[in-house]
Amino acid sequence: MSTAPQSPAPEHLDVLVVGAGISGIGAARYLKTELPSKRFAILEAREASGGTWDLFRYPGIRSDSDLHTFGYEFKPWRDEQSIADAPRILSYLRETATENGLDPHIRYHHKVLAVSWSTDEGRWTADVERTDTGERITLTAGWIFCAGGYYRYDEGFTPSFPGRDRFTGPIVHPQAWPEDLHYAGKRVVVIGSGATAVTLVPAMAGTAAHVTMLQRTPTYILPVPRKDLIGNALKKYLGPERGYALTRRKNIAQQRFIWSWCQRHPKAARRLIRWINVRQLPEGFAVDEHFNPPYNPWDQRLCAVPDGDLFRAIRDGDASVVTDRIASFTEKGVLLESGRELEADVIVTATGLNVQAFGGVHVTVDGRQVRLADTLAYKGMMLSGVPNLAYAIGYTNSSWTLKIGLLCEHFCRLVAHMDRHAYDICRPEPADPDMPTRPFLDFGAGYIRRAVDSLPRQGDRMPWLTSMDYRDDVKLLRGSGVSDPELHFSRAAAPAEVTA
Repeated sequence: MSTAPQSPAPEHLDVLVVGAGISGIGAARYLKTELPSKRFAILEAREASGGTWDLFRYPGIRSDSDLHTFGYEFKPWRDEQSIADAPRILSYLRETATENGLDPHIRYHHKVLAVSWSTDEGRWTADVERTDTGERITLTAGWIFCAGGYYRYDEGFTPSFPGRDRFTGPIVHPQAWPEDLHYAGKRVVVIGSGATAVTLVPAMAGTAAHVTMLQRTPTYILPVPRKDLIGNALKKYLGPERGYALTRRKNIAQQRFIWSWCQRHPKAARRLIRWINVRQLPEGFAVDEHFNPPYNPWDQRLCAVPDGDLFRAIRDGDASVVTDRIASFTEKGVLLESGRELEADVIVTATGLNVQAFGGVHVTVDGRQVRLADTLAYKGMMLSGVPNLAYAIGYTNSSWTLKIGLLCEHFCRLVAHMDRHAYDICRPEPADPDMPTRPFLDFGAGYIRRAVDSLPRQGDRMPWLTSMDYRDDVKLLRGSGVSDPELHFSRAAAPAEVTA
C-alpha cells in the first residue's frame, strides 16, 4: 500500500525580522554581532530596503532629527549635513546593511500577513505572501521582531474634503508622490502644518509660482542648522569614530534639555519660540495668527526647518501661510470658511499618516486573536500575554533610532539569557491585572489620536511604562538585567522538529 509523500516541514528561523527599514536593518546588525549563531531573515514587503527613506519621494524629503542621533550608535555619520536629505540617509542605511553582511538575509517581496503562536511547540508560524508572484509560503520562528514602524505604507491620511471632485487640477498626497508631477510656474496649495508640510513648502517654493501653506492649526516651528559645525569639527580633528561619539552625546543632552525645559517652563518656551519666529519673519507678519499654537511646546512634536528655509521662503515672497478652515474645494482651488478662495493649480494634502501597528499583521496566540488594545506594553518592546514577540517603536520627542538601538541590545541579551537556561518561551504578564493604564503613545498628534483605541496601552509603573527618556532607558535596557518577576520563562511541552 503506497502512502502520499509528506509535505516538507516549513523553513525555521530563530528570529524573523519584519521590515527592512532603519529599525529592521539595525535589529539584524545586532543579531549578527551579538548572536552570530542565530539563523534570521528580514522579510520586506516592498522591492527595496530603506523603509520610509525609500518609500517617500516628495520634494525636499529629509530627516527632522540630526543624523548624529538618528544614525546608528555603531556606525558614524560621516556626511557634513546633520539634518540630512533622504538620498543621503538611504545611502547610509544600505551601506550599513552591506558592511555588516545583511544583504543576503533580506528577502524582498515577502509580506507577513499573519503569525500564530503555539505554546506546545514554543514557536511562531508565519503566513507570508510573495507580493511579486502572489505565492503563499509558511515559515516558523522562535521569535518575531516587528520592525515596520507604526504607520501604513500603502496609503496616507486624507480627510474628506467637500467638493474634492470639483477641482480640475491634480490632488497629491506626499506618500504617493507621482514622478511626473509638474509644478514649475504653478500655484500650489499645501494643506497641513506638520513636518511634511514645512518640508514641502520651501522645497517647492523655488520652482513653483507661489506656494501657500494652508493650516487649520499652527505648529511650533524652529530653525536649526543644517550642518553641525561643532560636530563636523570634532570629526575632523578627533576622527570619525570619536568625533561622532562625542557629537552624539552632545546632541542627546541637547535634545533632552530642550524637551525637559519646555515641559517645565511651557510659558517661557512659548515666548522664546515666538521671539525666534519674529526675528525670522518679515516685519509686520501676523506671527500670533500663524505661528502660535493653542497647545504648549512638545505637547506635539516641534517642527525643525534647516537653516530656516521655510522662513526664508516667506521673507522672499515665494511662500505664504494661511490659517483657516476649508469649506470646500472649488474648480479653481479651495474655498475657506472665512469666504476667501485660494486659487491653485496643484493641491498637496500633507494631512498626515494612518497608524497601523505591526504592519497590520494578524496575531494569534494558541488560537486566540490578539487585540492590541487589550495588551500592555512591557519595557516598550513586548506585549502582555504574547510570548516571544518584540517590536521596535522609537521616541516621539527625540530621535527615533536612539531607542531602537537600546531595544535591540536588550532583545539580544534576553535571547542569550534564554539560551543559557534552555528556555523556549518568554511571556510578560502583569502581576496586578487592575493596574491603572493610559495610552501607549501619550502624544497629542492627530495621527496618534485617531488610532489610540487600536494600540496597546501602558501601565503606571515599571516595567509597564513606555519611557520617552533616553537616560532612563539606558538604565532600564542597557544597565539592568533581563530577568523580571513579571517576565515568565518556560520550556515548550513538545518542541517541533527544526528544519533549517
